[in-house]
Amino acid sequence: MAGGLAALLDDVAAIAKLAAASVDDIGAAAGRAGVKAAGVVVDDTAVTPRYVTGFTPDRELPIIWRIAKGSLFNKIVIILPVALLLSWLLPWAITPLLMIGGAYLCFEGAEKVWEAIAHKKESLAEQAAELNSADHEKKMVSGAVRTDFILSAEIMAIALAEVADEPLLSRAAILLVVALAITAGVYGVVGLMVKMDDVGLHLSQRASAGSRALGRGLVHLMPKLMKVLSVVGIAAMIWVGGSIIVHGLAEFGLDQPEHVIHDVAVAAGHAVPAMHGFVEWLVTTAGAGLLGLVVGGIIAAALHPFVKHKH
Repeated sequence: MAGGLAALLDDVAAIAKLAAASVDDIGAAAGRAGVKAAGVVVDDTAVTPRYVTGFTPDRELPIIWRIAKGSLFNKIVIILPVALLLSWLLPWAITPLLMIGGAYLCFEGAEKVWEAIAHKKESLAEQAAELNSADHEKKMVSGAVRTDFILSAEIMAIALAEVADEPLLSRAAILLVVALAITAGVYGVVGLMVKMDDVGLHLSQRASAGSRALGRGLVHLMPKLMKVLSVVGIAAMIWVGGSIIVHGLAEFGLDQPEHVIHDVAVAAGHAVPAMHGFVEWLVTTAGAGLLGLVVGGIIAAALHPFVKHKH
């Protein structure tokens, strides 16, 4: 009896060790996959604040929470099962689907650029009325979740490519960890950024002269930073969309755009040896962004009569 119990306990211990090793493996693989997707994660973090710019402070965190829930739904309920299914049955379909999503990002970014250039300024009263309306909040959340869907799909696709050799259940677990970790990280940082002006206001009322100075600095800095992030977010949409299209075309044998951008970037890097890595990255980013702006502009121009008719 004692021998049988000892053997059973040994088996349980062995199973526990195996489970712990599996969890460690999943965590390590999720970490590697997350690092691979870091570039798109940064873009996602830059894009989101523009959707809460201008809202009253009491609505900022609720809006971010609504977007975060939509992002989790995108990743876990839609993208994760579809990505696993496609990687199993139709792996060739992932690239064209990503390219369609990239084209949407280009279109949305180009549309924002056009609105910034062509549309007249609204009065402060009109802006305040719109920003305080429930319809506007719903519209901004919906737009943020749609944009997040494309960025999330790119993040999950990069993560999936990193763990493509893992068994199906391990892939699913790894992608689930990536989805949860990245969503918490992105929207945690965004929430912190949009509330830093409130932190500054609180510090500005403290007794310490240093705290008051820091608080006043944050109060003056954060609105400017949010405006900058709004512009960066639009640029990020165009750049990510253009990059997706460039890489997708290369996978289908149309690698001329990728080669041209690469050759120009390398030449520019050689021209500035002290900063060649940064210059190459900057030129590559600008090339993908320019192509994305052209693609987005063409789509926006093609859809403009329908959008105008709708309104």
